[in-house]
Amino acid sequence: MVSEKKKPVEEVSGWLRVFDDGSVDRRWTGPPEVQFMVKPVAAHDEFVDGVSTKDVIADKSSGLRVRIYLPEQKPENNDTKLPIILHFHGGGFCISQADWYMYYHIYTKLSRSTNAIVISVYQRLAPEHRLPAAIEDGYSALLWLRSLARGEQNEPHLSHADYNRVFLIGDSSGGNIVHHVAAQAGTADLSPLRLAGGIPIHPGFVRAERSKSQLEQPQSTFLTLDMVDKFLGLALPVGSTKDHPITCPIGPEAQPLGNLKLPPFLLCVASKDLLIDTEIEYFEAMKKANKDVELLINEGVSHSFYLNKIAVDMDPETAAETERLIAGIKQFIKNH
Repeated sequence: MVSEKKKPVEEVSGWLRVFDDGSVDRRWTGPPEVQFMVKPVAAHDEFVDGVSTKDVIADKSSGLRVRIYLPEQKPENNDTKLPIILHFHGGGFCISQADWYMYYHIYTKLSRSTNAIVISVYQRLAPEHRLPAAIEDGYSALLWLRSLARGEQNEPHLSHADYNRVFLIGDSSGGNIVHHVAAQAGTADLSPLRLAGGIPIHPGFVRAERSKSQLEQPQSTFLTLDMVDKFLGLALPVGSTKDHPITCPIGPEAQPLGNLKLPPFLLCVASKDLLIDTEIEYFEAMKKANKDVELLINEGVSHSFYLNKIAVDMDPETAAETERLIAGIKQFIKNH
């Protein structure tokens, strides 16, 4: 008997298809000129443009992997301790990988510019692994760093790491992970590791009801309303709405911000982002709760603009705003 062909039950604008048997196809089906940005970049021990990369297993029991970006040091700086930037990638909790070119091109640049070690987490993806899986992976990576700081484990690539200056950074939905991992870390003893700061970039903060910016700002390759609705529908715990604390840390279901012990934050937003209204609402709520939070606004650009290598190369405005973003992050890290 011939088995019936599986049928797609959900499709998200070029990025993902879910089938009736539960399988997921994440092959890119959008414009072919964008394809190179979603291709993996192999790790390389040698320094390329001043950065070496290595994939390691951070948690043997779960198989959790991370990618380490190590900036090259001049011989006279060989004793310098380097801050750590723990990175959570975006993709609406449903797509993308730590080794995609779109992250490689910007996080090699950030590692070089800040002279910091970037560690990017290969998070589990929904719908196979619904939330809070990605947040658990982010927190596990932080606990791995704590075990290295305590000398319980060893990773030669991190021999120059300064565990007293660990920063969290995340793009889009990775920005949500920054908030929740930082909040969880505030309840734990991480010593001798110190969480020095959090940097959510264009976090996926939304409410169940559409905001004005969602209705009025232009949609882009990296964020459409279709992506917001469908990715979060596939990622949030079954039966949840966008008012869930993971996507709405300022909503009635979330813990009051005033109750959280958080490190200093640098919230990065783009003026043409569909999500800017809720992001600014988060900034105002953080201020009201007396949290140490700074705001960096990139003008004239949209969601995750800096990951779009084509725009960064071809559009002087996008290139200039990317440099401003990197400079702002560099200054924040220097100050903390």
